[in-house]
Amino acid sequence: MDATAVREAALATLAGTLPFPQIVAQLIEAGVEYYHVDYVGCCKRFYDAAGSCVVTPISYEGLPAVAGELDTPALRDDIRDSQHHGQHYRDFTVRAMRAGVQGYFAFLRGRRVTYLGRTGDLHTEWFPGAGPKGS
Repeated sequence: MDATAVREAALATLAGTLPFPQIVAQLIEAGVEYYHVDYVGCCKRFYDAAGSCVVTPISYEGLPAVAGELDTPALRDDIRDSQHHGQHYRDFTVRAMRAGVQGYFAFLRGRRVTYLGRTGDLHTEWFPGAGPKGS
């Protein structure tokens, strides 16, 4: 895994300088298979197929506490605003935390993101144009 390219993509995400599809392409090119965003720990962990890991901080100040329950409709609205209106990642993060997201796994090969709530609730969102096999 190209750790420098991963760090650059992580910084571009935080700064809002590249859209999500370009970030995904850069991460795949760098050898990332999946990554975990940990809002409680304020970091991201990027993994390759061999199990190597690169950790980067989520350096936003003033983030809210993660809500106690996962609000799936609010999370879906947050996701759609990012996909269709280019919402900045900081705004996405604040809204996701208020919707009860403690973190998520983005599976690049699987083309989906699974969001985790504090009580173990899950919500899986497919990348645009992707979906379960056989659908």
